[in-house]
Amino acid sequence: MTATVTTARTTGLDASTPASSFARHRTGVVLVGTLALLILGAFLIGGGTWPESLTVDLTGPLGDVSDWIIDNRDTHPLFLYFFGHISNAVVLSVRGVYLVLLAAGWAGVTAAAGLIAWRVAGVRLALTAVAAFILCALLGMWVPTMQTLALMVVAVLASVILGAVLGLAAGLSDRVFRSLRPVLDTMQVMPAFAYLLPVVLVFGIGVPAAVLATVVYAAPPMARLTALGLRDADAGVMEAAASLGATGRQRLLTARLPLARKELLLGLNQTIMMALSMAVIASVIGAGGLGDRVYQALASVDVGAALAAGIPIVLLAVVLDRVTAAAGNRIGTAPQTGPARSGWAVVLAGTVVAAVVARLAAKPTWPDAWTVGIAEPVNEAVGWMTDHLYSGVPVIGGTADWAAHFTTWILDPVRDGLQWLPWWALLLLVAVLAMVIGTWRTTLTAVLAMAAIGVLGVWDPALNTLSQVLAGVTVTLVIGFAVGIAASRSERVERLLRPVLDVFQTMPQFVYLIPVVALFGVGRAPAVAAAVIYALPAVVRITTQGMNSVDPVVMESSRSLGATGIQQLRKVQLPLARPALLLAVNQGVVLVLAVVVIGGLVGGGALGYDVVFGLAQGDLATGLVAGAAIVCLGLMLDRVTQPTQRRTEKGA
Repeated sequence: MTATVTTARTTGLDASTPASSFARHRTGVVLVGTLALLILGAFLIGGGTWPESLTVDLTGPLGDVSDWIIDNRDTHPLFLYFFGHISNAVVLSVRGVYLVLLAAGWAGVTAAAGLIAWRVAGVRLALTAVAAFILCALLGMWVPTMQTLALMVVAVLASVILGAVLGLAAGLSDRVFRSLRPVLDTMQVMPAFAYLLPVVLVFGIGVPAAVLATVVYAAPPMARLTALGLRDADAGVMEAAASLGATGRQRLLTARLPLARKELLLGLNQTIMMALSMAVIASVIGAGGLGDRVYQALASVDVGAALAAGIPIVLLAVVLDRVTAAAGNRIGTAPQTGPARSGWAVVLAGTVVAAVVARLAAKPTWPDAWTVGIAEPVNEAVGWMTDHLYSGVPVIGGTADWAAHFTTWILDPVRDGLQWLPWWALLLLVAVLAMVIGTWRTTLTAVLAMAAIGVLGVWDPALNTLSQVLAGVTVTLVIGFAVGIAASRSERVERLLRPVLDVFQTMPQFVYLIPVVALFGVGRAPAVAAAVIYALPAVVRITTQGMNSVDPVVMESSRSLGATGIQQLRKVQLPLARPALLLAVNQGVVLVLAVVVIGGLVGGGALGYDVVFGLAQGDLATGLVAGAAIVCLGLMLDRVTQPTQRRTEKGA
């Protein structure tokens, strides 16, 4: 049997076969073919931007659809008996949770947060949760925090239910899994702004649209991880359950779901973080709460007010992330003894007692006298920065000069170069990149996605957005790879970076706009800077993990052969960590795109501006076309930076 397999493998990899020869020289063949096509295309097609004859004007049809929906929103049965009921259910749910939070008061909510954190993760996290909620109140943001929390509770609950149902179906059925996978892949690369437009078209501006956009954005991680956990259940355990005569339902309840608990809790964690991020962004369409305070402050360039609302968002994200992560880490460990084993009745009783005591003390709401205003001091600090860092630094110039130079020397040339390229040459370049790193399926998807942008008639704005993404990704990868490699080679550096990366990874996208506006003003460069800050932690973490996962035996062997540290890095670690580095590139691209689009709020222009303009002016045709182009751009970028499993294994 072994000889047969070995013979078959040898035959399959025989260099004399045409297929294996093409596989080994694939990159060279593709490059030669590309050069030939470029020369041929230059003679037959010429240059120029995307031709008008190949565009489709959707302004009229989308305008007609928008007008029909607006005219029939109050009378058509579809809205009265379906969407209307959904909208009412969302409003009643959010209002009910909000009233419960107000009834509990600041003392009850703070006690509940602390007791839940203590029950799940211990005293240290309990103190952190209590301090976080008290700080939210001290900043005068208690009511907006409760509004955001109420929206979060409803959105997360709906997202978990929807994601669990889809994940359950995909985990138990291969057909559903194959059908659902491309949908989840597409939704993963869609920037958050792209989710706002369709729900606004149906539900209008307000809480229902914000909640439903959040649900659609946050449900995919739960679905994906639920399916992963169910499909990766231990085959031996499943066989043992089947041999004991358990039915399919019994195997699901007693074997599959318990074995998938870690994945389910990880899905809950990711859903909560994405829901919070989207709930903040959804303030653009009337979500209210902390996100609305940040949005209004950014609109008036009031950095102090934006920071006062941004700090509670970060604190809320950190507490929610730590609690759910701690719950996941406890699975599979030995049961704790002592007070940690007490039931949830203690949490409920403690919450009720704290709320009653606060009411008896006539302080159910946080007193205004206990608040601390930081907006004015922060704005004074921003004013000092503007005077001394923004434009007053001698020799090296201020941050405004850096932003201007970055725009003039990098963003403008990249944008002009992309727009100068003939449209067919750019499609060919996309095809080459996708073919080198993936398969013909990914190549076809990438090319069709890029062509769809031209058909939609937003070719030049999309290339403007693409130039910002490319510049941001380049900066992110240069810094991220350097820091990640340094962290992998020094435990001290890794320990110092870990809390910083944890905090930065829990911050919603919206919050990153605050410091860049203070330092760089508004424009394309600040949008790119915010994108770099947002994407950098993921790139650093993935790079560090990939470098650390290199087999220690291989490292020791190279060291014993006399390899220096630099030689080990270049010849051993980097080649063996190639799959992780490619994943870091892919994640950097997706995350940079997400924030570059939001950068339309701070002068980023291009597609992001079109989306913001469409939302602000009610011009849904412009907004929807830009949103669809963003989705296509994200899909194309994902396909040209995400190697298939087969290609990754060959490269490794």
